[in-house]
Amino acid sequence: MQIENTKIQGLKIISPKVFGDERGYFMESYNHEKWFEVLNTLFIQDNESLSSSNVLRGLHFQNPPHSQAKLVRVVRGSVWDIAVDLRKESPTYGQHVKVFLSGENKKQFFIPEGFAHGFIALEDDTVFSYKCSQYYHPHAEGILLWNDPDLAIDWGTHEPLVSERDRKGMKFSSFRSDF
Repeated sequence: MQIENTKIQGLKIISPKVFGDERGYFMESYNHEKWFEVLNTLFIQDNESLSSSNVLRGLHFQNPPHSQAKLVRVVRGSVWDIAVDLRKESPTYGQHVKVFLSGENKKQFFIPEGFAHGFIALEDDTVFSYKCSQYYHPHAEGILLWNDPDLAIDWGTHEPLVSERDRKGMKFSSFRSDF
């Protein structure tokens, strides 16, 4: 596997080895021993979503003590995946990284605790999979407004399909970090 650090400390792009031939391909999408050595994170829950093109999910996070690290990937289709730094002592607080993930490129994106996360599906029938380091706790969930001008995220569209819950996310200027 190949590891690429991003401009924000802690965020990593992982490219697993893919073995392909005329029959298809094989890859090790997760190996606890190898990934733990690189990420120092124990994952305890897997989630998966199916989205149509232009569906935006996010920007979600779990507040401490239930904050989650995530290892995300696309099984089928493609997304722009976004992570926003919520760590108040970080020099990149409020900044984000945008990564293209697809079923074709097989890349994975590691997002440690202390980040809001979201993605926009670029194709119909996009299957998004992610591992989490903590169980989901509804009372600990936070949502930042996906189109907050203070975050200045270029999602590639101005009119995505967004849930009512995500449409009511808080502005970054109102957010008070516990990370």
